[in-house]
Amino acid sequence: MIPPDPISPDPISPDLILPDWCDRPSITVAPDLIGCKLVRQLPGGPLIRSTIVETEAYAPGDPACHAYTGKSKRNAAMFGPPGHSYVYLIYGMYHCLNVVTESVNTGSAVLIRGLELESIPPHLSAKQTAKPHRIAAGPGKLCRALEIDRGLDGVLYHPAQGIWLEYRPKVVKAKDIVQTTRIGITKAADRPWRWYLKESRSVSKKLTAKR
Repeated sequence: MIPPDPISPDPISPDLILPDWCDRPSITVAPDLIGCKLVRQLPGGPLIRSTIVETEAYAPGDPACHAYTGKSKRNAAMFGPPGHSYVYLIYGMYHCLNVVTESVNTGSAVLIRGLELESIPPHLSAKQTAKPHRIAAGPGKLCRALEIDRGLDGVLYHPAQGIWLEYRPKVVKAKDIVQTTRIGITKAADRPWRWYLKESRSVSKKLTAKR
C-alpha cells in the first residue's frame, strides 16, 4: 500500500489518476499514459488541458535511468512515492517532466515527451505559437508551455498542486500506439521503451519509413 499523502484525493473527480494507478513498472505505465490527460493550472493564468501523446520509460537496472547510480539531491524525487512528479533540468535551460512509478526507493519513472494542447498558453511568443500542434512536441517545449520547473519537483499530481493527470476520455487501441526505441540518449538506446500516438502531429519525432 502507498503511504497516505497529506493531500486527500478529490472524491468527486472519478477521472483523476491516483498514486495507486502509478504503482506499477514504468514500462507498463508509459504506454497506458498515452491518451490520458495532463492538466495544468497556470500560476495566475488559465487552465490548460492536454492529451499525452508520447512517453518514455526509465526503470531500475536501466543505464539510461537517472536512478541507475543511486539516489542524489537531483534525482531524489524519482525515489519517492508513485504518482508524484520528477522534474529535472538539462543543458542548464530545459526542464523535463516525469511521473514517478513503482514503490518508494525503487527509482522508476515515465518521461512525458509530447502533449497535444487544447488551448494556447497566453505567455508564449508569436514565434513559439506559429505551429500550434508543435508547441508541446518535446519534453523541454511542453515544460516551457506549461510553466513547469524544478519548483514542481516531487509534488503529488493533484488539482491542489496545480498539475494533475486524468484517465483517457476515450479508448485508445493498441494499433494506434507505436512502440519504438528511446531518443536523445547514448546508453541502452536499443531498448524499445518509447511510445507515441501514431496519428498525432505533436509527437517530438516519429519513425521514418524505410525505403
